[in-house]
Amino acid sequence: MPAVNVPGRGGFMGRGPVVKPKNLKATLGRLWSYFGKERKLLAIIFVIVLIDALITLSGPYLIGVAIDAMSAENDGSPVDFGLLQIALIALVSSYIADGGLTFLQGWLMAGVSQRIVGRMRTGLFAKLHKLPIRFFDTRTHGELMSRMSNDIDNVSNTIAQSAIQVMTGSVAITGALVMMLVLSPVLTLASLITVPAVFLLTRTIARATGPLFKQQQNKLGKLNGHIEETISGIQIVKAFNREDKVIDDFEVVNEELREIGIKAQIRSGFLMPIMNVINNVGFAVVAIVGGVLAVNGHITVGVIASFLSYSRQFVRPLIELANLFNVLQSGVAGAERVFEVLDEEEEPADRPGAKKFVNPRGHVVFDNVSFGYRADVPILKGISFDSAEGTSTALIGPTGAGKTTIVNLLNRFYDVTGGSIRIDGRDIRDYTKDSLRQAFGIVLQDTYLFSGTIRENIKYGKPSATDEEMERAAALANAASFIRRLPQRYDTVLAENGGNLSQGQRQLLAIARVILADPPILILDEATSSIDTRTELHIQDALRGVLHGRTSFLIAHRLNTIRDADTIMVIDRGAIMEKGSHEELLEKQGVYAHMFKNQFGAVLGEG
Repeated sequence: MPAVNVPGRGGFMGRGPVVKPKNLKATLGRLWSYFGKERKLLAIIFVIVLIDALITLSGPYLIGVAIDAMSAENDGSPVDFGLLQIALIALVSSYIADGGLTFLQGWLMAGVSQRIVGRMRTGLFAKLHKLPIRFFDTRTHGELMSRMSNDIDNVSNTIAQSAIQVMTGSVAITGALVMMLVLSPVLTLASLITVPAVFLLTRTIARATGPLFKQQQNKLGKLNGHIEETISGIQIVKAFNREDKVIDDFEVVNEELREIGIKAQIRSGFLMPIMNVINNVGFAVVAIVGGVLAVNGHITVGVIASFLSYSRQFVRPLIELANLFNVLQSGVAGAERVFEVLDEEEEPADRPGAKKFVNPRGHVVFDNVSFGYRADVPILKGISFDSAEGTSTALIGPTGAGKTTIVNLLNRFYDVTGGSIRIDGRDIRDYTKDSLRQAFGIVLQDTYLFSGTIRENIKYGKPSATDEEMERAAALANAASFIRRLPQRYDTVLAENGGNLSQGQRQLLAIARVILADPPILILDEATSSIDTRTELHIQDALRGVLHGRTSFLIAHRLNTIRDADTIMVIDRGAIMEKGSHEELLEKQGVYAHMFKNQFGAVLGEG
């Protein structure tokens, strides 16, 4: 007899806490829609389950026949060997067939669940690429990864386990009850006495342990967070000699987790001993009533043996289905979290009649542009400027002034809430987003490199580029020299986000990537902030050649990187405070001149 599952975290020992879905019926209906082509295969699996159930139900009956055959009077012999032989052969055959069909059910259902979850995972990943930047600004990467992996795996496990168990359990309970009634209605009534006790016990234990396991998961999450934070900042921990402190903090949380874990495990451990007592009491009642009926000649000993087996087959699925309800709830809750992302509003669709941005020249005009990430908190207030084709525009100002917001609006990571942005005389919303963004090349302050080789990362924006073009771009970005010193050169495999390179080297590769893509409009957001002064001089020389003839937008705090810009705009509190060339702004003796003197006063002999 298969082992009875013990309610633990989420219904089965070792699973997470039960997280109840908000709308069980609606989510199950939506989840059912993912079965699609698998429904025919599910019907086949159900037929296999029915056949397997019939074979399984024949086992106890054959055992009873064998017992009666050994006590039968047949030609003076106390054993009917012919009937006994037939019963035993049929019994062994049924066990073999049951094993084969059980394996077939699991194999087919595993394929069904993985294909369903595969479609769900693909849909979720595709959805993430259609969501606006606003969505990612308001959610942590860990949360999204949890939905992409943990929640979908939870759905997969639930489908694989629950579907089979619901089908087999329902058929087993129905079949066992029918056979029990056929054998003896009186014994059936006697055996059903323990059913309410089983449900009451399962419900009571689940209610007692559920909050404890939830606390345990919360403590586990806190402990994992502490470990992750400590490992990520291990250099700072060692630099400030805080090893003892983080170890003490770990021990405190670990002790809390241990205490709550002991309570949860002890209380959940009450189930099986008490369940065994209830089952044994039920068997004793059946045995007593069966003995009385047998003595009076109403049933045979073989019928009692068969009935006891059927009563086990009846009780076991009840317990499994009771436990399964919690697992099903957790799986549906995971599906709800996936569906929440799938239901998020995507980036606004292109306007009807939107055209591809063909042969962009790069004449950019901001016309009274206003914007706020929240309607009640404006970030930009009436920004207007005109950047002619092939000119460079520098944006400077304090952190949070709105500089990055301007370039985010330019490539439509966000849409303006007031005014308009035009490129080459047309509102950028009249271009398709894909073609618009292809016109831009962006180098951010926090650059990102993908897992793979240096070659693949530089060619990321232009996979069709030749090796000669790639090496030329690396040379222009001043990255070729350090790449040649690497053992595998351009075939060097990068760790996650280029962890085996310095920050400056990663920035050089990001610049090389943009140079190779050869976009008509460039955005450099603190592109040289992580590079040493000597390398920065080389980069500036390279960028002068790259920026020549292109429209470019430069965001910088180090003013020496933007002195040669055609136009410098000082942004503060979402407005343009000053605008002009380096020389013009110095002559005004305004905000820019003050900033410049603060940075270079000593060099000019004024500080």
